[in-house]
Amino acid sequence: MIRILGAAALLLGMVLPSHAHDETPDAKPAHHDEASVKLSAQQIEAGKFAVEDVRGGTLTRQITVPGAIVPSGDHIARIAVRLLGTVAELRKRIGDAVTAGEVVAVIESREVADAKSEYLAARLVSDLQQTLFNRAKTLWDGKVMSENDFLRARTTFEDARVKLELSRQKLFALSLSAEQIEALPQQPVETLRRQELRAPISGRIAERRVELGSLVGREGQESELFTIVDLAVVWVELAVSPADLADIREGQQITIAAGRATSPATIMFISPLLDKDTRAARVVASVDNADRKWRPGAFVSAEIPVDHTPADLVVPKSALQTIERDPVVFVRTPEGFEARKVTLGRQDSRVAEITGGLKPGERIATANSFVLKADLGKAAVEHQH
Repeated sequence: MIRILGAAALLLGMVLPSHAHDETPDAKPAHHDEASVKLSAQQIEAGKFAVEDVRGGTLTRQITVPGAIVPSGDHIARIAVRLLGTVAELRKRIGDAVTAGEVVAVIESREVADAKSEYLAARLVSDLQQTLFNRAKTLWDGKVMSENDFLRARTTFEDARVKLELSRQKLFALSLSAEQIEALPQQPVETLRRQELRAPISGRIAERRVELGSLVGREGQESELFTIVDLAVVWVELAVSPADLADIREGQQITIAAGRATSPATIMFISPLLDKDTRAARVVASVDNADRKWRPGAFVSAEIPVDHTPADLVVPKSALQTIERDPVVFVRTPEGFEARKVTLGRQDSRVAEITGGLKPGERIATANSFVLKADLGKAAVEHQH
């Protein structure tokens, strides 16, 4: 017990009056009485006791369920190719940051060269037939061309336009964007076999599945090259028992925790199906992770509030101490603090209801109250000696 009191005295440090340590046998402690600690305003400020008014509040009943952090389905992307080719350039390594639209790799492929060439040829034919059709229409309007010749020119133009669109759609299927397709006529012929792969979202490279010179798209199969993850937002998947499902709802605010780390989260999905093995429902919540505190794969627990009950007087649990088995709080007085016995009512994980011993508006210490308790204990020991 002497060791505990000594540590408490060290914690109190500069808040103890210097002559409280006098060892005159007949002298009583000058700054303590039976249930009070006398401190100056400066000592109270130095002790960081977080003095607050006693007021009403809300008691919350909550359930705690296990969960795991996973990447957000809205913030993960996979870069894949649907053509047979060879990896000519890899511009990003695993862990690198990328921005949306940035080139991450270049593929060389005869298939893409053929598709680009077909598109360019179809574009030239379509432009030529457009010109011939416009001329035929002028002649037809001037009654210089026969109807059959005009219809033949229109049919030829429509055929060329359809072939151009088909070749354009083929390039879309090979993952070219509209901007890339429009820029093809300005590209050097020797670069037609090269296909740039761009990041669809901003984030970091979480996986790279190929090496330089690797053959991709074997036997017409899609080949995945990169996985990009943006961890600014993550999801937490929870397993909730059927008995608790009636108390939760989509859009509800919850708190996730792992060790000392906590974060608010918002329930975004409650599965209508139960897991066939665990008989629990899958619940997904979205977590703001701008500080990158949460990593996918981490196990967490979630506190889900399910009931709110008003109370006339509540105090934080950090304000409560026990002296001789009685709950007490330290009430601010003009001279310092007074240990006040209180009667407790209902409690939750944060606050306790006070049914006796305090009045609304009284000011109490809500932090470091253990230091005040230790000071009282020290005063009692000195009094005995």
